[in-house]
Amino acid sequence: MRLTNRAVEVNRKPMTFLESLYVWNIAKGMGITLRHLFKKKVTIQYPEQKRPFSKVFRGLHILNRDEEGRERCTACGLCAVACPAEAITMEAAERKPGEEHLYREEKYAAKYEINMLRCIFCGLCEEACPKDAIYLTQTFAPANYAREGFIYKKEDLLIPHPIHEPEAYQKALGNIEERKIQKGKTTA
Repeated sequence: MRLTNRAVEVNRKPMTFLESLYVWNIAKGMGITLRHLFKKKVTIQYPEQKRPFSKVFRGLHILNRDEEGRERCTACGLCAVACPAEAITMEAAERKPGEEHLYREEKYAAKYEINMLRCIFCGLCEEACPKDAIYLTQTFAPANYAREGFIYKKEDLLIPHPIHEPEAYQKALGNIEERKIQKGKTTA
């Protein structure tokens, strides 16, 4: 019994002499090989060439600063709670007198770590953050030989200071502003 009309019965007749030489099949195979030989190569020579990513690509995390260089993170813990892989750990501390130029709010993240071996790059931490302190960039995670190299600490995640290193700050921001606009369009 046939379930579909697409079934084709197998031809059981014996091969002719020309079919047994497989010349026609070899010629068809060589034709395919020659056709692909002159096509444009799809391989990208990685260090010299970079593959273009889509605008919604989620890569490495960064901790953002405000325009004065103060850390935006207030250690509220919403990103850690939102993370389904439990890749984010943090410890909160209170700002001391005289540290107003370092931290935006009275509370800040004394310890902030992301275990990139657990991270699934879902972006829920970015969406949960009420202070726009964490972003996923267009940079993909580099390879490493040791497990410890995949645990990014706060010092690794913070973007450069906007006043002391303005060029590096603008480069680190990348397309954050563009993504904010896109989010506003999609949520509105």
